Amino acid sequence: MADEVILLDYWPSMFGMRTRIALEEKNIKFDYRDQDLFNKDSFLLEMNSVHKKFPVLIHNGKPVCESLIQIEYIDETWPGKNQLLPSDPYQRAQARFWGNFIDNKVHGPTRLIWGAKGEEQEAGKKEFIEVLKKLESELGEKTYFGGETFGYVDIALIGFYSWFQAFEKFGSFSIEPECPKLIAWAKRCVKRESVAKSLPASEKITEFVPELKKRIGIE
Repeated sequence: MADEVILLDYWPSMFGMRTRIALEEKNIKFDYRDQDLFNKDSFLLEMNSVHKKFPVLIHNGKPVCESLIQIEYIDETWPGKNQLLPSDPYQRAQARFWGNFIDNKVHGPTRLIWGAKGEEQEAGKKEFIEVLKKLESELGEKTYFGGETFGYVDIALIGFYSWFQAFEKFGSFSIEPECPKLIAWAKRCVKRESVAKSLPASEKITEFVPELKKRIGIE
């Protein structure tokens, strides 16, 4: 019997983009079900009863929550193609460290860039660039974070790239002069079919932000 794979997600979610990319890298067919951020359906709430948020990966009726955990689950469940985590235990631990760094450090300041003003917004921009420079330093001269192989850390970060245009517009700043190597890395990543299929157009994200601000009461 074929595996049943369902992904409950929300199209602008940089976290859900991770899971989409991982599934595409493994060539796994899945049923994508877009969710409403402001009106979550009962199936989502049932499948993620703890945090009540997306993405939720459902494999043969069993839910797996949290995007980084989903990447690992996908890699372990379908090991035959495009290994996402390194096989070496130390390198695997390092990949997990940087995935956790991205989760803890990147998203917070971006909310201030498009959702705040004045000093608060400036602080968000400063922190965001500092975090990106730290990631750029880790990338170094490598093609991908794992060397020549596209994998876990690249997947953890690349979804944010689809938001960069919106950050720049609403924050009135430019990322590439500050982090040219990171932007070059992102442009390499989006040439991969798995990434190109999973990331929405930057223009669509930029058009979405004013709607998001209105829905959450930020004018």
